[in-house]
Amino acid sequence: MLHRLAFLVFVVSCLVVLPEVTLAQNPRFPAGAEAASRLDPSQLMKKALPLLKTGREDEAVFWFYAGQLRWRSQLVSHPDQDPTGQPALFSSFMATIGPDVNEWAFGDIPALQKTIASVLEWDRRYPDPTVSAAAAESSRSGLRNLRTSIGKDVDSIKRKRAANGLTNR
Repeated sequence: MLHRLAFLVFVVSCLVVLPEVTLAQNPRFPAGAEAASRLDPSQLMKKALPLLKTGREDEAVFWFYAGQLRWRSQLVSHPDQDPTGQPALFSSFMATIGPDVNEWAFGDIPALQKTIASVLEWDRRYPDPTVSAAAAESSRSGLRNLRTSIGKDVDSIKRKRAANGLTNR
């Protein structure tokens, strides 16, 4: 009887731990994630709006944050760029695409945190060969910090969204 009980405890504990292990090994990447890793960051971010408009909001959030991460890495890796070139284009994308994507994304903070974790894993698996390791890590660190800070501010974010007439999912 004791052996059966020990076996049952073992099986149940595996079932509790298994989903976390599986998610870590198989993060949710949108279709074409490996091929997209070779795209310019602006092309990644451009994917977001059409996806939002066709009801594929979570994919839109993934590509927006993947593009943002890659672009920030490139800007950090090449700080001597002409400010009217890539830095200005990045700012433009953030100002035009960012509000629509973030309006959706911040409606469900736990889902956003999972998406950010997937973006970080995607970037780790398919690194950008055009940036230095230090620049990539700096940008990843910033995205990890965002994931942590929004997790700490869930209630505040929900209150502000509600006060502004935005939906919390």
